[in-house]
Amino acid sequence: MLSRRSVLAFAPAILTGIAFPRPAGAQAAPNLRMVVPYAAGGPTDIQARLLGEHLGRSLNQSVVVENRTGAGVVVGTDAVAKAAPDGRTILLTTVAHAVNPSLFPSLPFNTERDFAPVALVAKVPLVVLVRNDLPARNIPELIAWIRERGGQASYGSAGIGSAPHLGTALFLMMAGTEALHVPYRGSGPALTDLAAGRLDFYIDAAASGLAQARGGTVRAIGWSMLRRSSIVPDLPTLDEQGVRGYEAYTWSALFVPAATPKDIVLRLNGAVHEALTVPALRMRFAEIGAELVEPAPPEALGAFVKDEIAKWREVVKKTGMSVQ
Repeated sequence: MLSRRSVLAFAPAILTGIAFPRPAGAQAAPNLRMVVPYAAGGPTDIQARLLGEHLGRSLNQSVVVENRTGAGVVVGTDAVAKAAPDGRTILLTTVAHAVNPSLFPSLPFNTERDFAPVALVAKVPLVVLVRNDLPARNIPELIAWIRERGGQASYGSAGIGSAPHLGTALFLMMAGTEALHVPYRGSGPALTDLAAGRLDFYIDAAASGLAQARGGTVRAIGWSMLRRSSIVPDLPTLDEQGVRGYEAYTWSALFVPAATPKDIVLRLNGAVHEALTVPALRMRFAEIGAELVEPAPPEALGAFVKDEIAKWREVVKKTGMSVQ
């Protein structure tokens, strides 16, 4: 568990709240707005609402979650890029933030130039699932089975550029084989078709994927992180099973408009990590399959995003992935 001392090292002033600038004549500090470019009720929205509640306590202010969907997270992201740089508008987004520069022909913002990184919040592992009657019992057998099908084996995704799509594209690229992509509007329909035998395999977020595997409707044969999970210690990683260096996951992180003053960014960073020490919050994140990260300064998130952009640019380019 994170120590209070390690958290406060990043922002000693967080216990007294953040003194954001107020408009002249204002009677009270307005709410902070956390923009989520995903629909309400989804996994990212759940993270935002859990974090917003505790972040508000750390800041001694209310945090209002605003769902701004559209164009593959572009609409909500653009709203934050163009917001006033006063620290009152925050973006909570995912790996899509690093993928979209390669996936879209053009964007109304520059992912690196127009945002100031605040803090990486969590990583969400993926799990490799196969239909129950598929003969493959592990990753090497799955790869061999896919190759035998000559590109006709099918896999699902939660949409083009989604974490399941990216994770599978990376897997197939590293395995040196191909399969037929079947995109869905979310993970639910894809899992339904996998359980019904209409799909051959699917790489899904751990929480929903493991729930299906425990229910016996599908089988789990691989873990997407480099280390095994304490939740399913008997499930080997893809790296262990011969896909050396494979690691794929989605993540959540906070950003603000680029011109936001550095002291506000640092205070937000400290407040986030203060919130992430709350045992109840840590438990709820674990329940939805999200692994909280260790405290780090905003610059660490900036470097992380650069690496993610480079990693997924290669996958998008080599697989020909695109959004029209």
